[in-house]
Amino acid sequence: MSHNLETLVNNFIPFLSSPFGIFVFALVYVFWVSCLLPGSWLSMLSGFLYGTWLGSLIVFLGAFIGAHLTFYLGRTFLRDWAQTKVSSFPQIQLMEKAVKREGLKVILLTRLSPLFPFGLLNFTYGLSEVKVLDFTFGMIGIIPGTILYCSLGSLALKVSNFGDVLSGRSETSSFIWSLISICSTILVVILIIRSTRKINKDSLNP
Repeated sequence: MSHNLETLVNNFIPFLSSPFGIFVFALVYVFWVSCLLPGSWLSMLSGFLYGTWLGSLIVFLGAFIGAHLTFYLGRTFLRDWAQTKVSSFPQIQLMEKAVKREGLKVILLTRLSPLFPFGLLNFTYGLSEVKVLDFTFGMIGIIPGTILYCSLGSLALKVSNFGDVLSGRSETSSFIWSLISICSTILVVILIIRSTRKINKDSLNP
């Protein structure tokens, strides 16, 4: 399977390296994000094809557009479906209550934390009362992870090596990313607990 995928990617490299090919890749990323699919492998592929910095820019633009599309759909046409989907994830539901009070802080931290799936977050924020401007600025939180995965992809000599590169990434990068993830997760939990207490207090003292 990986060999066939690698052959397919190699056959398309000349096309994907063209300006139009880059545009198509970005559109694929938009579609990928909108379908709630995990983006780590595709981010690595972007780094493999375009290098760390151009690859990161392409991924960020694709994720940015895809996230806003999902956000809009969650707030409008797919609202009922999104509510059903989000109800299966208790941590997402708790976060939805917190974001009403904490806004941008919660959005930034959940973007940094691997505990919260990127695609579902977009739908959840669409369901919430969060401001579009806060949602937009919160996308800054995906930049560290984007650069990390694109840089890892740029180190791979071929697509079939992605797994080896992931498992063999440097201890320094692993430590830094783990530290960011752990700290952001802890801070999100603190904000959620604080917001929940405020909500309960307000309900007891209308």
